Amino acid sequence: METIEIIAVVFGLICVWLTVRQNIWCWPTGLVMVSLYIFIFLEAKLYSDMLLQVIYVGLQFYGWHAWLHGGPDRSQLHVSRLAGRDVATWLAVCAAGTLALGGFMSHSTDASFPFPDAFTTTASLIAQWLMGRKKLESWLVWITVDVVSIALYSAKELYLTAGLYAVFLGLATLGFFEWRKTLQAPALA
Repeated sequence: METIEIIAVVFGLICVWLTVRQNIWCWPTGLVMVSLYIFIFLEAKLYSDMLLQVIYVGLQFYGWHAWLHGGPDRSQLHVSRLAGRDVATWLAVCAAGTLALGGFMSHSTDASFPFPDAFTTTASLIAQWLMGRKKLESWLVWITVDVVSIALYSAKELYLTAGLYAVFLGLATLGFFEWRKTLQAPALA
């Protein structure tokens, strides 16, 4: 699996770098990365993460389309902020999703670390959806996911992937500040 993991890591680095730069090619490179990680996480018995990669395949196409045509009158989408009520809603969705998925994986599979795996899965879906809508807060969710993922992948001895997420942590921090510079509209309360 090591060769596949190396290729996935390279495409992951390219994908996130392109995302920080708001370059549309982040979506096809992301598609390659998530496709490879389906197999990596299956072998590692990180089933929530594996299912996440399957869903990411569809979200890669969604984000690609949204960035091109998701703005007013099907124009290019610009960076914006979440409204305060939306932040609370997404936090509740994350908590509920983590408990539901973690509980299921804990009782129905031989999953390793079912609740941390469920958290990174649920929070990653939220972050990816927000990224597809070019919401600045997507980077804050990614930062949180990256911190938890580094510990999780290290515990599973997926050291290249843990290293990738350490780089993702730095890139997510950079992405937050870069996107904040291009912020188009303030959030509504």
